Amino acid sequence: MTQALKELGQHLELKRPDCVIGWSIAFGELNVDVALSNIVGFTEFLKTDPSCRFNSLVDITAVDYPERAKRFDVVYHFLSMYQNHRIRLRVAVREDETVPSITPVHVSANWFEREVFDMFGIVFSGHPDLRRILTDYGFRGHPLRKDFPTTGYVEVRYDEELKRVVYEPVSLVQEYRQFDFMSPWEGAQYVLPGDEKADDKAEGTK
Repeated sequence: MTQALKELGQHLELKRPDCVIGWSIAFGELNVDVALSNIVGFTEFLKTDPSCRFNSLVDITAVDYPERAKRFDVVYHFLSMYQNHRIRLRVAVREDETVPSITPVHVSANWFEREVFDMFGIVFSGHPDLRRILTDYGFRGHPLRKDFPTTGYVEVRYDEELKRVVYEPVSLVQEYRQFDFMSPWEGAQYVLPGDEKADDKAEGTK
């Protein structure tokens, strides 16, 4: 399998040098770094080339690297049932850049790209209906960005008096406490079976 993927990587590099920035093999998959401007043409090549025939789009996701100039990696997973191969494409994107939609090549990319837009805020140019798909219409921010607060910005509840759903700023009613993360029962007045941390601490202070 590794040899076959190596030959495939060499084939892609030879046939589409305008698209392939680099490639490697990891965990039984071929990983290819692709130029942003050529992602549509490259996915079409993967779909139609007789040596590839990657007809199945499995998933599109992204990874956030806030410290990088090109903050995001948009990651595409394809399957060739004819060649019994999997391939992973990776496109580096700046926060202010748009990614060409591959919906003209794979119609199933529609909802995948909407999810990436919703969770990461990455805009796909040429998408037929780019809007949120998992969060509410009035949702603020993009939850899978690493600078998104774990508490969110607003909380939603049903108001019995108003008889409707209301949005309110997040209010943390519990004061922040320090945990040492060594035991799930930290601070408890009892020790559950298998949790000897409290006894170990007591022995260490003697």
